[in-house]
Amino acid sequence: MAAPVFGRRTALLCGVLRGISPLNALTPRCVSLPQVASYNPKPLWLNIKDPYVPDKESAKTPEWQKTDKYDRKLFGRYGSASGVDPARLWPSAGKLAEMVAEEREWFPSLQEMIRNTEAREKERAKRLQAREKLIAANMAKMPKMLADWRRETRTLREKLREDKVRRQRLLAEARERFGYALDPRSHKFQEMLKDIEEEEKKKKKLMKRRKKEEDTGPVAAAPTAETSTSA
Repeated sequence: MAAPVFGRRTALLCGVLRGISPLNALTPRCVSLPQVASYNPKPLWLNIKDPYVPDKESAKTPEWQKTDKYDRKLFGRYGSASGVDPARLWPSAGKLAEMVAEEREWFPSLQEMIRNTEAREKERAKRLQAREKLIAANMAKMPKMLADWRRETRTLREKLREDKVRRQRLLAEARERFGYALDPRSHKFQEMLKDIEEEEKKKKKLMKRRKKEEDTGPVAAAPTAETSTSA
């Protein structure tokens, strides 16, 4: 009994293997999958015949079920079956005024938004015009500023060059006077520098006096010549 059953199973397996070719094995087949809904919301069961209306006079009722907000929720869900008077659901005069003021503050009207936008655009144009005027004025001053900068740079370079030449001259003079090179920070060099500065001041005063005498000499001699002629 077992041998014939085993033989039939072997023959069936061989037939299945012969029917599968490499081309068929590599070619994908389109398999149709059933469309299954993955969302199944639970229905909202409303007990309209006998709705739950909390007893506001009871101490067991939560405070949040005694508010006007909860009454609006009950009326919106059950309508007149909730037993809520819709006239009480409207805001009071004070609350309405507060809501209007809040809406005006945080939600301006279209005309007000247009006015605010125009004011901002005008202010922006005014700042841009002032900036353009400042740029134009600075560009007009640019040639003079460049000339002043070049003159200051040239003066600074000349001064640095003169200071370098003067320093070298002082070092050479100190070497001739003392017979060896001195450190510009030494006490001897500083004393020699003071002496040289005093000598230069005296020379400048003497040259200034001589120049003044030369300028005033012909003027003083002219009256003397006229006096001798009249005599």
